[in-house]
Amino acid sequence: MKLVCLDMEGVLVPEIWIAFAEASGIPELRKTTRDEPDYDKLMRYRIDILRSHGLDLAAIQATIATIDPLPGAKAFLDALRAKTQVIILSDTFTQFAGPLMEKLGRPTLFCNELLVDEHGMITGHKMRVQQSKLTTVKALQSIGFETIAAGDSFNDLGMIRAGKVGFLFKSTPAIKAANPDIPAFEEFDDLLAAIEQAL
Repeated sequence: MKLVCLDMEGVLVPEIWIAFAEASGIPELRKTTRDEPDYDKLMRYRIDILRSHGLDLAAIQATIATIDPLPGAKAFLDALRAKTQVIILSDTFTQFAGPLMEKLGRPTLFCNELLVDEHGMITGHKMRVQQSKLTTVKALQSIGFETIAAGDSFNDLGMIRAGKVGFLFKSTPAIKAANPDIPAFEEFDDLLAAIEQAL
């Protein structure tokens, strides 16, 4: 049995931190896993910036409420879910993802948790497991699933390479150039056709 694993940010929805960087006027928050492969290091960097500016979880959630899925993402996901099981594997957080999952038709999402104090300030983050995307794909394979994966960033490469087949989607020129053996697509129709062929 085959199962599709998709990244969320940059693939189905815009990058939350980039949207918040623009809303808050803090360009340093534009850094994502496309720029920094070490997710723990990236999150510590973000939390330090939030603290220095006195920005709490509610401020980020207010921005998230204004974000819509990428054009065509919901139709792509609906078409894919009509053919096979899909799991969204994301390094985002439950405190961020709710409104976006609602707009995508509530697909299954495996993600992480933010640690928040009594004042609503983000104090840290708790990863579900280390290398959560790769670890999850390997766990799914251990119970009999063949995985097909697509993502855009450094932290997606493990799950993309571990599966039966994998794809880059809306990735950066640098990541595509460093991984020329991974088929790369920019349009949902092309990605859907490639996944359908793999199924």
